[in-house]
Amino acid sequence: MGELLLHGQDMAARCTAAHQAGWGLGTAQRWGLEQTTGVISWLFPDKTVTAPAQILGSHAQGSWRWAWANASVLPHMAVAAESVKSWGQEHNLLAFTSPTLAIDIDAARDLVAIAFRVTEATGLYAPTSSVTTFITFGDCTIGKADGTTTPFHISLDG
Repeated sequence: MGELLLHGQDMAARCTAAHQAGWGLGTAQRWGLEQTTGVISWLFPDKTVTAPAQILGSHAQGSWRWAWANASVLPHMAVAAESVKSWGQEHNLLAFTSPTLAIDIDAARDLVAIAFRVTEATGLYAPTSSVTTFITFGDCTIGKADGTTTPFHISLDG
């Protein structure tokens, strides 16, 4: 599992760097996640970036909870987390099949890195407050103020 963790950490870092360079991930004035539509949005002065999103889980006060075990997460927003649970069942890994775990934020980030790799996500966003929610996202659409849109895609093949 150590190799999978390293691959996941590397993949998440490369994808995050590409989103930062490509459209400014982490620098938006505001962001929002609409669970009913499954879309995450980042608002900038000159553009809005949107993408389909999934919630993997959340960490607060030494406790991790997978999205599939969180009643506040709509079922269609936990599909990726469910796939990680299935993967964990196939490999007999309790950390991926237990609804909650008493772990620190670093261990939670390790779980997320593996989940990121397992789901082949191409974007990761984890806003921090009293609760850190780990959100994966796919291909983005960059909408400019003039009404034009540009797709932003990251290939995992490279």
